[in-house]
Amino acid sequence: MAKCGYCGSTILFGGVEERGHHFCNNQCLSSGYAAVASEQVPPEVVESFAKEIHEGTCPICKGRGPVDVHVSHRVWSILVMTSWSSHPQICCRSCGLKRQLGNTALSLVFGWWGFPWGLVMTPIQVGRNVFGMAFNPSPTKPSEKLHGMVRMQLGSKLMAAKQ
Repeated sequence: MAKCGYCGSTILFGGVEERGHHFCNNQCLSSGYAAVASEQVPPEVVESFAKEIHEGTCPICKGRGPVDVHVSHRVWSILVMTSWSSHPQICCRSCGLKRQLGNTALSLVFGWWGFPWGLVMTPIQVGRNVFGMAFNPSPTKPSEKLHGMVRMQLGSKLMAAKQ
């Protein structure tokens, strides 16, 4: 089984291959190009932007920060089909918690109904949400996830400017 060169997910079926690299889909392929461009962004520029975001207002509720990356996980199933995903979001702790609680509820209601993956992935995704709610990013400094997302955004802008 291949791993996505951008998001690191395991690719069970399908995917996209480009120059010996495997990607989940065309979106991850495009983001993979941005990842290469992001390596050219100086660390001090990434740190400056990450700090500005961290100390700013929440883009969702417009409330005070700290703002960081909060990841919610969900799963839903129908008989023999199961879909699971993770959703990183730059927001305040309160908005991140609401999203994690919502996706936990969705997973608990709709995750079990697929065989066999619904039975396997539902407790995993619910557990990941519970872990995320219990161990949130530090309020004193930007997390590595925020640095990574900022680096990717700057890499995308750099790639667009070169085209």
